[in-house]
Amino acid sequence: MHNIADLVERTTQFIDEQVVPVEREVVVDGRVMDDALRLELQKLAREAGVFGPLSDPRYGGLGLNTAEQAQVLEAAGASLLGPLSLNAWAPDDGNIHLLAHVANEEQQRRYLAPLAAGEVRSAIAMTEPAPGAGSDPGMLRTYARETDGGWVIDGAKHFCTGAQGAAFVICVANTDDGATMFLVDADNPGFRVGRRMPTMDYTSAPGGHCEVFFEECEVPDSAVLGAVGQGLPLAQVRLAPSRLVFAMNWLGLAVRGHHLALRHINSRTSFGAPIAEHGMAQALVADSEMDIVAARGVIRTAAETIDAHGPTASQSRHEASIAKTFVSEAVWRVLDRAVQLHGGLGVCEDHLVARFLIEARAFRIYEGPSEVLRTSIARRALRAHR
Repeated sequence: MHNIADLVERTTQFIDEQVVPVEREVVVDGRVMDDALRLELQKLAREAGVFGPLSDPRYGGLGLNTAEQAQVLEAAGASLLGPLSLNAWAPDDGNIHLLAHVANEEQQRRYLAPLAAGEVRSAIAMTEPAPGAGSDPGMLRTYARETDGGWVIDGAKHFCTGAQGAAFVICVANTDDGATMFLVDADNPGFRVGRRMPTMDYTSAPGGHCEVFFEECEVPDSAVLGAVGQGLPLAQVRLAPSRLVFAMNWLGLAVRGHHLALRHINSRTSFGAPIAEHGMAQALVADSEMDIVAARGVIRTAAETIDAHGPTASQSRHEASIAKTFVSEAVWRVLDRAVQLHGGLGVCEDHLVARFLIEARAFRIYEGPSEVLRTSIARRALRAHR
């Protein structure tokens, strides 16, 4: 058993003392967020005893349940580089969970063990250029044809986060029996990483968001993750925990942005009084306080549901969808208010809240756009009352 209050305190101390100074180098001064920096920060996290909140102790992790992760990851999320430093950042967070629940013993030894230990990075290749799959997995066009003893994969993907420098990719491809997941090593012939896409969020993810190509890419039968034709059901193992980890991490950044705004308006005077004493500023503060408390509540509910029923249960997926949708929008509102409360300085990256806001914008799209998740939430609610 962990003393979670102590672990949260140590995580907060680690972020303040080790990560925040480096964050400014990356966000403001242009230092490249690469694997050398990632490994340096993860080494420091191990020394501080806060590494691996999502990983099993066999791999040097902390072995936390989902409810415990919520508290630790909010503390880690106070920095754009915090979750990455703890090995709790996309796409590795979801891939660690998926491999732990789906991979066979040999696949866990070869892929999960080094990933959970932070020795390598991974990627997942699902999203495709039009007319391929985006939010609708039924539009999947990448195809794997069966051969004697293996498979040949052909197709193109994009928004493959972390692909540059990843040790392996989990590719979702159609087969004659339905969508299937394949483990593809980075040096596998026929696999190629294309350009790094120029996205607005760029400071916190080594490997970027990339185009990748599978061109007569031959893999053995042992590359199949789970069972042939079960790719989409198995994706549900990954989705709910990954959506919730996103919410936990980004809530931490919103809290920090809010605290930076509070400090600023307490120290800055206008119209003869501190900004903090003006009613309009207080209204923004109150709204952010309510968003933060509400976000913590829906995260806690979703985490407890996943711990009680498992990640693929309908109620777990429902609560995770609610949490991801609400928190992604609450985070945006809180950070937008933080920029506003900073006034002109809010759009200057010296004060970081501008970069926080820009980086957080993609959260409302990644792991399911808010509009798609709202549709799923509504359909589940309606089904329950038919």
